[in-house]
Amino acid sequence: MAFRKKYREITRLNPDILVIQECENDDKLKAHFDGLEYNQIYWHGNNIHKGIAVISFNDAEVTPKSNHSEEYKYIVPFELRIGNKKINLFCVWAMDHKTESIKRYIGQVWGAVNYYSDDLDEPSILIGDLNSNAIWDTKKRIGNHTDVVNFLRSKRMSSVYHTCNDCRHGEENDPTLFLLKKESKPYHIDYCFVPDSMLSNQTKISIGEYSDWIRLSDHMPIIIDGLKI
Repeated sequence: MAFRKKYREITRLNPDILVIQECENDDKLKAHFDGLEYNQIYWHGNNIHKGIAVISFNDAEVTPKSNHSEEYKYIVPFELRIGNKKINLFCVWAMDHKTESIKRYIGQVWGAVNYYSDDLDEPSILIGDLNSNAIWDTKKRIGNHTDVVNFLRSKRMSSVYHTCNDCRHGEENDPTLFLLKKESKPYHIDYCFVPDSMLSNQTKISIGEYSDWIRLSDHMPIIIDGLKI
């Protein structure tokens, strides 16, 4: 929320792509991006104070894809271009579902990865707030966290965090969310999945520290470097 007041904290890291959930709309952002040099900003949502945004910098450019399904409103497909490379970029903010509980949160992601299955056969990045973890697999959904992980594995895609840290889903040591901003309520619910071919010994992932970021958000930033594009 109120990203216009916080953007300098993250843009000083010189990102190529930012994916921001619970973000105010692009008009509000542009009015406050004093001197910030970016290529494109796209925002999607119904509430001008709370949607999902993607912002590109440096050599990266993004374009919305025409096949976005409103059924999976906050799982938004883009074409990411870096030089002559084109990659599908799926920006995720898994939401509640007001009428069907089995389609809540990871249920939305499960539906979306199946809907976009053909696109995921191409080089793709799926990144964002999945609001899920394997520890909740027993909750009744149309597909659980492990189902999504296995589906993406069938597309030769892996979680950057779990690959770099050689850890299994549900056994993460680094929280990405502190519920209600309480250090005593840590969860790992934000992810980046990429093709195995993009991973190398140069790939690194870091997650922001509670003491550095909690004044800005209950979610910590996930920072990924060294992908083989």
